[in-house]
Amino acid sequence: MNITADLGDADFWQPEFDVETRDDGTMLMRQPGELTGYLPTLADYLDKWADLTPEQPWIARRGEEGDWNKITYGEAREKARRIGGALLEMGLGPDRPLLILSENSLEHALLGAACFYVGIPYAPVSPAYSLVSKDHGKLRDIAATLQPGAIFADRGASFAPAIDAISADGCHIVTAQEHLAGAVAFDDLLRGDAQKTEAARAEVSADKVVKYLFTSGSTGSPKAVINTNGMICAMQAMVRDCYRFVTKTPPVVLDWAPWNHTAAGNKVSYLVLTNGGTYYIDDGKPAPGKFDETLRNLREVSCTWYFNVPIGWDILVEELEQDAELAATFFKDLKMMFYAGAGMAQLTWDRLRAIGRKTTGHEVLLATSLGATETAPFALACTEVQEKSGNVGVPSKGLTMKLVPNGGKLELRLKGPSITPGYYRDATKTREAFDDEGFYCMGDALRPAYPEDLSKGFFFDGRVAENFKLTTGTWVAVCAVRAALVDAMDGLIRDAVITGEDEAELGALVLLSDRASKLPETELTRALSDCLARAAQAATGSASRVRRILVLTEAPSFDKGEITEKGSLNQRAMRSNFADQVRLLHSGGPGVIAV
Repeated sequence: MNITADLGDADFWQPEFDVETRDDGTMLMRQPGELTGYLPTLADYLDKWADLTPEQPWIARRGEEGDWNKITYGEAREKARRIGGALLEMGLGPDRPLLILSENSLEHALLGAACFYVGIPYAPVSPAYSLVSKDHGKLRDIAATLQPGAIFADRGASFAPAIDAISADGCHIVTAQEHLAGAVAFDDLLRGDAQKTEAARAEVSADKVVKYLFTSGSTGSPKAVINTNGMICAMQAMVRDCYRFVTKTPPVVLDWAPWNHTAAGNKVSYLVLTNGGTYYIDDGKPAPGKFDETLRNLREVSCTWYFNVPIGWDILVEELEQDAELAATFFKDLKMMFYAGAGMAQLTWDRLRAIGRKTTGHEVLLATSLGATETAPFALACTEVQEKSGNVGVPSKGLTMKLVPNGGKLELRLKGPSITPGYYRDATKTREAFDDEGFYCMGDALRPAYPEDLSKGFFFDGRVAENFKLTTGTWVAVCAVRAALVDAMDGLIRDAVITGEDEAELGALVLLSDRASKLPETELTRALSDCLARAAQAATGSASRVRRILVLTEAPSFDKGEITEKGSLNQRAMRSNFADQVRLLHSGGPGVIAV
C-alpha cells in the first residue's frame, strides 16, 4: 500500500482558514477540506520503507569505538518480527503491555517497533522515575495502572531497585547490559520466531494502541495518555502537510530528547519513520559535560530538521558563531531550526537567524509550535519568518481550534483525528479533559499575533492553571514548590509566589511573617539567606530549587484578583501584577537574596 498526498512544490504550507465567531466570543478556526494521504498504522510505514528502501538506515547510535551503528529499514522489520514473536510467546498483548524504563537506545527503538508491528502497547517512562526517585512513588503508580507483562531496562543493575519496586509475579524482566538473575537477555529476543507475528500483524489497525505516554504528574499521579495508530499517523500527515520538504528528501535528524516525551517519541521519531529518513541518537544533551558530544555529532551529521530546547540553542549559537566549519555542516541541508519546551530569548533568536543568513546566504526558518501529549503532539505550527520569537502558529489541517474566553484570556481547545481518546483506565480524568462538544481542553491560553488576521498566528499566553516551564523545558509544579519553600523558611515567610517562567532557575516573591517583620534588617537578611541556602541544598532538581527571593512590601489585593476568597495567592495574577519585581528578582537587582 502506498498512499501519498499531492502537496505541491513548496517547502512549507500556505494555509487558509474558515473562522466562526459565536455570540459569547468563542472562536472556531480550521483549514477547509479533509486531512488525507496517510496509511492507517505505523506497521504499514515500516513495511513500506522496508520494501522500497531496505538498505536505507532507519536509526543509528554511536558505538563504543566511535563509529555509527546503523539499522536499516530491512533489518528493522526483520528484527521487529523476531522480537515481536518472542514478546507474544511471553504472553504480552493488549492487556499486558511492555514497560520501558531506560533511555533512548537501539534496543529501545527495536522494542518499540516490534510492539507496534504486532499490536502490543508499550510505555516508555522517564528514567528519572527509576534513577532519581528515592521511593519510586510515581513509578509504582504507573506500574499499577499498566500492569505490564514485561519490563525492559537497558542496564539491569542500574535499574534493579526500580525493578524490585514494581515487578510482580508473571512479569518478565528484559535487560541488554548488566544482566540480572532470571532476566531475559535482549539478544535472546532476536532469536524469536518471526512466523508467530503473522496473525498478530494482520490484526493491527488504526484503532489499536501503539503506546501509553505519561503526563508529568505535577498535580498527582501521572496519567497514561492513550496513543493509537490512527492518531499518530494522522498527526504525521499534518506534519507532512505543514513541513512539505520532508516528502522530497528523506529527513535526517540528530536528536537527544527522550522518547518518553511526546515531542521526540512521537513527532520526531515518527517523522523519520513515516518519511523513510534516518534518526541519529544523540548521546549528548544541553547540560554540563554533555554538550561536547552533541557538537561532535553535529560535525558529522547534516540534519534537514533540527530541534533543541532554548537553553540548548543558547549554547549552540555560541559555537556556530565561532566555528565556520561547524556552521557550514550544520546549515548545509537544513530546512528549518525548531525550538520548543519554553520561550526563546530574543537575543538568541536574532543571533541564530543572523548566523543562518551569513552561512547560507538566505533565511533559514526558525520556528516553534504548540501541542501536548494528548494531541500526539503536533497541533499548531508557525512557518512564516518572524522578527520576534514566540509565535506558535496556526492549527494544522484536520484540526478544529476553539478559543473560549476565560478570565480575560482565550483558552485553547482542539478536536480532530490526532487527539487522544483519553487516559488509560481513568474514565473520570478522561471526562474532565473534554468539553461538552468533544474538544480536548489544552489548559493553555493564546493571544492573536494580529487580532484582525488570525492566520498570522498566536502567542502562548500562559497556562490556564499556574504551572510553568523553565528554559530547560522542565515543568515546575508551583503548588509543591511553594509549599516546600514556605516550610523550609523556618517561619520567616507566610507565603510565596514562585517565579521563573522562561528563566533558567526558580525565584520567589515572598511575604514576610509577623515575626520576621519585627527583626532588624541585617539579621533578617542573614536569616532568610541561611534558610534559602538550606532549602536549595535539599531540593532535588532545578524544577524544585528556589535560588533567589525578593521580599514584597506591598500586600496582595483581593480586588485585583491577587488573593482568592479562601485567602490563597493567585500565582498567575501575582506574577503578572508584580512583573517589575519579577524582572528585578531575576536580574539580581537591589534587595534580591540569592544563593
